[in-house]
Amino acid sequence: MANILLILLIISLLPITTQAQTRSAHRNAERAVPRRDTAVPRATDRRNAVPRATDRRNAERGPAIPPNIIYIMDDDLGYGDLGCYRTGGPGQTIVKTPNLDRMARQGTRFTRFYAGSTVCAPSRCALMTGKHMGHAYIRGNGEIPLRSTDTTLAKRLKANGYTTGMFGKWGLGLDINSGAPQLQGWDEFTGYLHHRHAHNYHTDSLWQVRGGQLSPLRLNRSQYTHDVIMDGALSFLKDRKTDRQPFLLYLPVTLVHAELATTTADLQPYLEADGRSRFAETPFVNAASRGYASQPNPRATFAAMLSRLDSDVGKILDLLRESGMDQNTYVFFTSDNGPHKEGGADPDYFDSNGPLRGIKRDLYEGGIRVPMIAWAPGRVPANTVSDAIWANWDITPTVCELTRTTRPTNIDGITMARLLGQPLSAAPQNAEPPADRYLFWQFNEGELRQAVLQGNWKLIRLKKAGQAERLELYDLGNDIGEQANLANTNPQKVSALLSLMKQAQQPSEHPLFNWQKNEQ
Repeated sequence: MANILLILLIISLLPITTQAQTRSAHRNAERAVPRRDTAVPRATDRRNAVPRATDRRNAERGPAIPPNIIYIMDDDLGYGDLGCYRTGGPGQTIVKTPNLDRMARQGTRFTRFYAGSTVCAPSRCALMTGKHMGHAYIRGNGEIPLRSTDTTLAKRLKANGYTTGMFGKWGLGLDINSGAPQLQGWDEFTGYLHHRHAHNYHTDSLWQVRGGQLSPLRLNRSQYTHDVIMDGALSFLKDRKTDRQPFLLYLPVTLVHAELATTTADLQPYLEADGRSRFAETPFVNAASRGYASQPNPRATFAAMLSRLDSDVGKILDLLRESGMDQNTYVFFTSDNGPHKEGGADPDYFDSNGPLRGIKRDLYEGGIRVPMIAWAPGRVPANTVSDAIWANWDITPTVCELTRTTRPTNIDGITMARLLGQPLSAAPQNAEPPADRYLFWQFNEGELRQAVLQGNWKLIRLKKAGQAERLELYDLGNDIGEQANLANTNPQKVSALLSLMKQAQQPSEHPLFNWQKNEQ
C-alpha cells in the first residue's frame, strides 16, 4: 500500500515540474531576444519599404524585385521650357521649374533624346510599339486606332505581372474600336481618348477603365480636368503601396497643350495685385463655336500651366519618397514633341525651343528634340548630363530589359538600359548601340517632311507634289540651330543619308498615310 501511495505522489508532481520548466524557458528566451517596438512588416509592406544596408545585401544575394516604372509625358513642352535645360543659355527664364530641376540633379538629364514624331498620335504610337515612322502603323494624326495585333508596352508588362495605369491623353483608339485602352493592356485609365476632346480642360466627361470595363466618367464643367487626372494618378500610386505587384504608371498629361486654361489658384502668381497679367498680353479670341477657347491672358496662363506641371511632378516624387517606393522605381519625364503655337501660345516670347530651330510640326530639332530626365535613386547616375542619342521608340525595349520582360521582336527600338545604371555585364544586350545606327522621322501636313539623323549629321528632305525635292544637310555638332545648310558642299554625305532614308521606310499599312502622291 505504501508503494502505491508513493507512485501516485510522483505522478501528481510531474505536470507541475513541466509547467515550471516551460515558464523558465520562456523567461530565458525573452532575455535572449530583445523585444521589438514594431511588428515585423508583411511581405507586401517590405516591397516598397526603404531598404536598410542589410536589406540591400540580402537583395543582392537573392532574386531582385522587379522595379516599378513611371513615365510622365508632357504635351507640347519645348526643349527650352525647363530651367535645367537653359543652363545659362537660350530658353525661357520667366517660369521657374524647381522640382524638375531637382529631379535632373538627382538623376540623369539627356540632351539628345528625340520624340517619335513631331505631333501627338504618331509620337505616342512610336512610344508604345517601339517602331519609328518608317515602320509604325500610325504615322500622323487622324484618330487611327492601334490594332489588336499590335504589341504595346502595357500589354508586355501586364503579361509579366505588372499592374498598369494610364492617366491623361491616350490618342491611340476610341471606345468603339481595337485601340480602346482596356484592349491595349491598361488595367486602369482616366482621361481622354480623342485628341480634339483633349483640347478642352472643362468638359462634361472623361473616360475611365475600371475592372476591365471602359465607361464615361461624368464631370461638372466647372472641374479642371487636369485636377481629375492627377487625382487619379496619385490615388493609383497610393494603392500600390500595399500592392504585391509591380506597376507601370503612364502619365501622358495634357499640360501645356492648348487650349490655354488653368485654375484661379495656379494663375494667381502671374497676376498683379489689381488682377492684371504680369505680362504684356495679346488676347486670343476665337469667335467660332469650335476650336480652342478664347483666352485674355495667354502668356500668364501658359506660365501657370507650366508651373502646375512642375508642381505635380514634385508631388509624385515626394509620394515615392514618403512611401519608400523611390528605392525601386524608375521615373522618366519627357514631352511628346516640340512646343506649339496654338490657342494664343507664344513660344517665341518664352523661347520654348531654346537653342533649337523649329516647333511642333517641324522636323528641325525644335520639333523633335525634347527633354528627357531619368530618376531612380541608387540606380540611375545622379547629377549627370548625357549626350547619348536615343528616341522614344527605344523606351519599350529599355523598360522591358529593366523589368525583365520579354521584348518584342521586329522593332526599331533598342535597349538603352546602360544609360540608366545597368552594368554592361548584366546582359549582352546592354552593349553600345551600333556605330552606324540612325534615327528616322517622316510627317505629312501640306508637304512631305522626312529626316534622318546619324551621329551629328542630319538630312532633311521636303517634298510637295509637283515640285522638286529640297534637301538640307546640317552638322549638329557645330550648328545645333540648323542655320548652315551644307547640302551643296557635301554631296557624298547627302547621298549616304538619302540611302539610309530609303532603307528606313516601308509602305504604310494604312491608306491615310500613303504619301506617294507627294513623290509625283
